[in-house]
Amino acid sequence: MNFPYVLTCIALMAVVTYLLRMLPLVLVKGQIQNSFVRSFLYYVPYAVLSAMTFPAVFSSTSSPVSAAAGFAAAVVLSFFRRGLLTVALSAAAVVYLTEWIMHLF
Repeated sequence: MNFPYVLTCIALMAVVTYLLRMLPLVLVKGQIQNSFVRSFLYYVPYAVLSAMTFPAVFSSTSSPVSAAAGFAAAVVLSFFRRGLLTVALSAAAVVYLTEWIMHLF
């Protein structure tokens, strides 16, 4: 790749990113009154974060079994309203222990 091509790609990505963030601010003036649209926009960040995180959970460990165990531990702890740090550290510990046990057998 040559330098002008890389600069062109970076500039195009910057323009697209800027347009996607700027257009809603310019086009939507005032507060949105429609309750369906408001509830939809409320849950969009959670849905996007889940769609980006969920596949990474199962591809970040050496085995799908340990990933499923860590995911299950995280779901159970978050169901009982534990803090983010507690959930993350516990899930990592469960993955580590599961892989250690699997390595023994």
